[in-house]
Amino acid sequence: MLGKSRSAILTVALLCSALPAWGQDWTQRLPDGKGKETVAAICAGCHEFFSRLGAGYTPEGWRTVMRMMINQGTPVPPDQIETVTQYLIQSFPEKPKPAGMTIPGSVEVSIKQWPVPTPGSRPHDPLATRDGAIWYTGQLANVLGRLDPKTGRIKEYPLKTPHSGPHGLVEDQDGNIWYTANAAGLIGKLDPKAGAVSEYPMPDPGAGDPHTLIFDPGGILWFSVQNANKLGRLDPKTGEIKLVTPPTAGARPYGLAVNSQGMPFFVEFGAPKVGSIDPKTMEIREYPLPDPGARPRRIAITSDDVIWYTDFARGYLGRLDPATGKVTEWASPGGPKSEPYGISAIKDVIWYSESGTKPNTVVRFDPKTEKFQAWVIPGGGNIVRNTSVTREGNFVLANSLVNEVSLVEIKGAPTR
Repeated sequence: MLGKSRSAILTVALLCSALPAWGQDWTQRLPDGKGKETVAAICAGCHEFFSRLGAGYTPEGWRTVMRMMINQGTPVPPDQIETVTQYLIQSFPEKPKPAGMTIPGSVEVSIKQWPVPTPGSRPHDPLATRDGAIWYTGQLANVLGRLDPKTGRIKEYPLKTPHSGPHGLVEDQDGNIWYTANAAGLIGKLDPKAGAVSEYPMPDPGAGDPHTLIFDPGGILWFSVQNANKLGRLDPKTGEIKLVTPPTAGARPYGLAVNSQGMPFFVEFGAPKVGSIDPKTMEIREYPLPDPGARPRRIAITSDDVIWYTDFARGYLGRLDPATGKVTEWASPGGPKSEPYGISAIKDVIWYSESGTKPNTVVRFDPKTEKFQAWVIPGGGNIVRNTSVTREGNFVLANSLVNEVSLVEIKGAPTR
């Protein structure tokens, strides 16, 4: 790899994940065309990523991916950028995806969208804060962004460590914005008033990819470390970080939520399981899901402390009652390849996005009636990885590949 940092490897993987899994000699089997040699040189060290079969990209998508790579310092010669882009567009077009479905119902919404200012930012996680703002992580621009939905004004805050890969977001009681630096192996805190950033490195160098984070009622910060297969807690008063490993090897802890009793729950993206962690002892309990192919990715909790999850791999919405272990599942409207992803509970109604359909969708599921309603996202969405809820009870999305933040305003939205 020609890049010099772990984050550059991550970025090139975005490109290479869209190329076929041809093994060690893949560069010799690239389709002929102008730009082939440059692509082979840029990706020459990332064949290990080819187990992640990609679905290709649209022309607009490939241009965004190229911009992401450039943001991260991937050494594409300036005079080769357009040539490489055209080669990728022609050689690896987007594969067919399930159609995003509109399902009528009684709820009315309007969807507002704002492009973020830095091209190729890859907005990853959104966060609706108490002051009415919407924040986002500009993962490949190394910024946190703040949007004022009333004016459309966006301010971006540069982070301390270059190419840190900001990922998850959460607000503390003082209005500070905490984030996971997924490529730098640390937790960060931004003071929006001063613009100052504090950093808390992982105590274990093997825990290099902190992922999602959330506060419990006592002010302790909990987070997942996906590929390192760990969960952690950070005490903001002391800066102390403790890490634990789930019983299941390769569990890949992903989404996190805290129930009404202050207990963190998480989903295991590498296994068909949901887990909980005792906030006092850090002991982990796992709840198996009935289908071995289940791969839950994000999680929400309703007021009855029931767990809801999106099964990304199978195209399902799931419900787990931790008190009984009972699991109930519903096929997502977009089908088995719809890739349900970001999810939130709004007044005990479940809202989530299908990230594998074209366009991406916003899906509403009412647990009382067990009925779905769905809307397609204008401009495609592509890809909604996480969601948030405003103080008014509206649904917030970050749309990675189209470089936008969206607000789904729900008519008559209840306060959470």
